Amino acid sequence: MTAYLQGKNIVVTGAGNGIGRAIALGCAAAGANVVVADYGVSLAGSDPSSEVADAVVAEIEAAGGTALALASDISTMEGGSAAVQAAVDTWGSIDGAVCVAGILRERMIFNMTEEEFDDVIRVHLKGHFTVYKHASAIMRKQETGGSLVGITSGAFTGSTSQCNYSAAKGGIISLTKSAALALKRYGINANCIAPSAKTRMSENVPFEIEAGEPEDVAPLAVYLLSDQARDITAQVYTVVGPRISVWAQFGEVRSMFAPGSSWTPEGIEEALPRTVGTEEHPTMAMLAAQAAQRQAAQGS
Repeated sequence: MTAYLQGKNIVVTGAGNGIGRAIALGCAAAGANVVVADYGVSLAGSDPSSEVADAVVAEIEAAGGTALALASDISTMEGGSAAVQAAVDTWGSIDGAVCVAGILRERMIFNMTEEEFDDVIRVHLKGHFTVYKHASAIMRKQETGGSLVGITSGAFTGSTSQCNYSAAKGGIISLTKSAALALKRYGINANCIAPSAKTRMSENVPFEIEAGEPEDVAPLAVYLLSDQARDITAQVYTVVGPRISVWAQFGEVRSMFAPGSSWTPEGIEEALPRTVGTEEHPTMAMLAAQAAQRQAAQGS
């Protein structure tokens, strides 16, 4: 046990397995009281059970920590409120929240159903909103403020067979940056972690990715929840094993201006390729390189 988060009350959603579990254990080991919030569903979002949350609480208590289990659906306003209120009712305040809960509904975009799209957006993106909303409403009235940590993914740049997941993860970044802008005056910081770790979800990625372990993610989450990181906000960090990287802030790269009062399609056709150009998509480049390697292997 350390004292890095001593006395802080932290909510971790999706804390029954994988990265959420590792973060919950890490927070407890750092001295925090932890709400282990997990609806206990399968990757497809079915068969809810509180058993996974209870098991993590048992681990924390066996190590001398303090935690309580909660099996609420954070994709609903009531569920998000319940997760936050559990910390307040039990320990008197909420000092931090980490939103890890998520499900998968994989399908190519032309085959994806409305329900498959909505369910993933609801659990991932709305699940962040419900917790952020209720946590910040209490944190802004506390002298100590608080910290919000969203869990995004490098998939926010695009995905071949998970457009719903990719859209949700991109939305989480925008939501978290919006929270950072709105809540800084109240002493609340908000950041995202884009982890790459071996979990139930990573097993479904349709190509090989660099991945660490769920436990690699916990130290950064603990740090971002601490008073030592309170001045860090609106950032996106990647964690892959021992490597931590920060993402660039979004912004325009190159511009061009019409020679007259406005552009014509013909003028854009002539000017855009040689002035503004394009930016290479990293996943497309990786897939192209993998395809080339497979072709070369088949030809040898």
